[in-house]
Amino acid sequence: MKPVLLVIAHGSRDPRHAATVHALVRRVRSLRPDVRVETGFLDFNIPSVQGVLESLAAQGVRDVVALPLLLTRAFHAKADIPAVLRDAPPQLRIRQAEVLGPSPLLLSALERRLYEAGLTPADKSSTGVVLASAGSTDPEAIAVIADIAREWRHTGWCAVRPAFASAALPRTEDAVRELRALGCAKVAVAPYVLAPGFLPDRIGRGAAQADVLAEVLGPAPEVARVLLRRYDSASARVLLPVSA
Repeated sequence: MKPVLLVIAHGSRDPRHAATVHALVRRVRSLRPDVRVETGFLDFNIPSVQGVLESLAAQGVRDVVALPLLLTRAFHAKADIPAVLRDAPPQLRIRQAEVLGPSPLLLSALERRLYEAGLTPADKSSTGVVLASAGSTDPEAIAVIADIAREWRHTGWCAVRPAFASAALPRTEDAVRELRALGCAKVAVAPYVLAPGFLPDRIGRGAAQADVLAEVLGPAPEVARVLLRRYDSASARVLLPVSA
């Protein structure tokens, strides 16, 4: 019996957030109908992670892979989610999967969204891209975004600059101005976020002077494939017995 995949999303007061999470989960289910996939939210939305875990235990489920629907290892992945999982019913054997990023598949998803927004592969060499993330106070998460921007630049774009909607600088609008000053013929903003909400809306406002604003990653097929890779890796890990 394969472990149940529990996708753990942050949650938001914005109804677009949960709708996008559910759309992604539907795509995951369509790719792997042999895997039971459930969704739980840390805040604002139902069902809660704790509620899903209790329900699974009551149904006799024993093995769960808990997958943080996050792009970087910041506070939620390091603290919030482990704390919730520690309070799970004791009969559950839970493996916490790695966060989704970084991954070459996510770069492919970013490019998909840029092309859907109107760019073509022929535009790459003359287009500067702002890799716009939500932001974090965690230095590791900020460094990862900067690394992704450097890696993505090497695939043929005129330039790529990281930007952050909160907690770190530069802001999206500042990165747009920098790319203009560099002489890029076009400037595009690629939100490195999974679902709409307050901070993605801030990214959108910061992109007002850009030529192209892509959609959030959402249920892009590449995101679903990364999610399943993380599930498979976690499923393959051997759980050691807990000492008495």
